[in-house]
Amino acid sequence: MVGSVGNGLMDLGEREKAEPLPNEFDPKDIVDDGSLPDSNGVGTKEENGNSREIVLGRNVHKMCFAIKEPEADDEVTGEREAYMASVLARYRKSLIDRTKHHLGYPYNLDFDYGALSQLQHFSINNLGDPFIESNYGVHSRQFEVGVLDWFARIWELEKNEYWGYITNCGTEGNLHGILVGREVFPDGILYASSESHYSVFKAARMYRMDCVKVATLISGEIDCNDFKAKLLQNKNRPAVINVNIGTTVKGAVDDLDLVIQTLEENGFKDRFYIHCDGALFGLMMPFVKRAPKVSFKKPIGSVSVSGHKFVGCPMPCGVQITRMKHINVLSSNVEYLASRDATIMGSRNGHAPIFLWYTLNRKGYKGFQKEVQKCLRNAHYLKDRMKESGIGAMLNELSSTVVFERPKDEEFVRQWQLACSGNIAHVVVMPSVTIEKLDSFLNELIQKRSCWYQEGKASPPCLATDIGEENCFCSMHKK
Repeated sequence: MVGSVGNGLMDLGEREKAEPLPNEFDPKDIVDDGSLPDSNGVGTKEENGNSREIVLGRNVHKMCFAIKEPEADDEVTGEREAYMASVLARYRKSLIDRTKHHLGYPYNLDFDYGALSQLQHFSINNLGDPFIESNYGVHSRQFEVGVLDWFARIWELEKNEYWGYITNCGTEGNLHGILVGREVFPDGILYASSESHYSVFKAARMYRMDCVKVATLISGEIDCNDFKAKLLQNKNRPAVINVNIGTTVKGAVDDLDLVIQTLEENGFKDRFYIHCDGALFGLMMPFVKRAPKVSFKKPIGSVSVSGHKFVGCPMPCGVQITRMKHINVLSSNVEYLASRDATIMGSRNGHAPIFLWYTLNRKGYKGFQKEVQKCLRNAHYLKDRMKESGIGAMLNELSSTVVFERPKDEEFVRQWQLACSGNIAHVVVMPSVTIEKLDSFLNELIQKRSCWYQEGKASPPCLATDIGEENCFCSMHKK
């Protein structure tokens, strides 16, 4: 079923004309040529069987829930309420299935916030600076500051030396951190590895900053030899650097100490600003004993993490921390609020800090440590089983992101919601990902591969340039 559900009109007085529920998405509902139906029922052709064409302005969803507004004189609402309840029940069922088959994106889907349902009747908005109360009284600043204090302690920055806020997502944290860097060094050049999150390059466009992409090692972490070469090409201009505490695709952690050493040894001492994008692993690394520290005792400017990833908030959110001495360049008085503001968005979801506060109190340091250990252990299990089954795979140290050969069948990719890039895909092992779920995924993948790569018909792609020869199981590198 494509497009709107029904024609958008419903006479509530005539029961027999009530619209049927929309059909659920069925991955088998693919047009015969192997492409995806577009909004007109026409397929968008797969390229080499591995990627689908993305066309701006085209509805690629299988259906939509149309809005059916009541008539001006409509007083009968029972059937309408029943219809909406049925739609929501069907939608809930689809969410349960999609959650069951979720592996490719770094969201912790294991949480229970039933205790907070009592607060859902309030419009909680944290306007402006979290440390300065505004005239709007329905806020959660007391929770927000408590969460910020916890993160400042984790990253070793004293209460009177930091400023931060609960963002609406990890991207906002990157936008804010890089904005602070640009304000500290207005003529600075933004350096970021080629495997940095796309929001970093979005920031460069938004702020009209000169941006230099730095090469990466096979692991995905920044290549400091190339970084040095590119720094020396721009010796007269300060450097604003995005350091990845876990890259998007490979989960690689940039060597923060080596980045700092490279800057200081090449004439940039006191002329650089480092923003650490720790969207996922920024919160996991403090609980791994052998992991290098992300700490404000080192000359970094800001750190951001996502709250809906490892922590497991039901709505997108994040945490951004920077040094107090930097924030004055952004902060300004807002008479309308009777406060100050140095945030990106101004209005912020006031429920998010409460969810974060609740989880931090409920789990604590030891609880997070156990969950990190579980994720790393299960990630190694997945990587080992893949290799035992002849599937090329790689797992970076300190990471729970298992990179492997991209499945040949896009239906399988969508079913398990895998994130893909070129010839590789990945599974991000989160606290909600169990061994049973991994086994179910692996068994299906192995079964599918036996069909995809029948002898003489096709062979797995070579992944040597993506994850290294030692991790590639193509016909050329198979041991």
